[in-house]
Amino acid sequence: MKPMYKEYYNFSEAPFNVTSDPEFFFSSSRHSEAFSHLLYGIQQRKGILVITGEIGTGKTTLCRTLINRLEDNVKTALLLNPYFSENQLLQLIIKDLGIVGDFKNKLALNEALNAFLIEQNSVGNNVVLIVDEAQDLKVSQLEQLRLLSNLETEKTKLLQIVLVGQPELIEKLRLSSLRQLTQRITVRYHILPLERPEVNDYIHHRLKIAAHTDNGTLPVRFTPEAIDAVYLNSKGTPRLINILCDRALLFGYVAETDTITDEIIYKCAREVGNYS
Repeated sequence: MKPMYKEYYNFSEAPFNVTSDPEFFFSSSRHSEAFSHLLYGIQQRKGILVITGEIGTGKTTLCRTLINRLEDNVKTALLLNPYFSENQLLQLIIKDLGIVGDFKNKLALNEALNAFLIEQNSVGNNVVLIVDEAQDLKVSQLEQLRLLSNLETEKTKLLQIVLVGQPELIEKLRLSSLRQLTQRITVRYHILPLERPEVNDYIHHRLKIAAHTDNGTLPVRFTPEAIDAVYLNSKGTPRLINILCDRALLFGYVAETDTITDEIIYKCAREVGNYS
């Protein structure tokens, strides 16, 4: 359902959806660094990469943006749901990479994946597996991924694995039973929330995209005090910023105003339960 304020503010789309839309990706200092770490690890074929961050910090959007910006010679598989067995893990990877066949067992799945990786490497392609919500993976599943990371030639890793998850993933990787996996992690980055100046830039960035304007003129204005209130109540977490700003635009539509004040933000924060 499209928000009621969309036509009122003349937006082509809602600026503060909580979906992971790469079109709205905001290159904060932290997200830019995370992106650079991922790109380096993939291009240099470093094997296992780990990106962590609190809930709502934009990890999934980062992953989708990365996939969209990788070169054509990089083949990707993205797993968003970790609730599957080790066999299902392999089946999903095989399916997402477009490998077709009747694979009767785990051995056949592994052989098919290995043959695909060798073929892709022979023509100069790279293959990346991205696993979101990786903190929910079982130890046995993480061990399965470690074994996949062993697929290599004498000179290069055939499969780059990106584990993306909440801080609980860091704790899980400290388990003694996963020390072999942990030793293979070559790139790590933890995404922090936005700083106050970045919250201002983030809000205007999304408004500009939704309004499709390049001249700096926006159909709605957030006062500096409103930005302060958004930062205070969201702690710089993008998802919470989106929830607050979306509610604020609805409030502005009802009040028939094109100026969002701190009073509006605090009212919205109380409604959504993020009041500080």
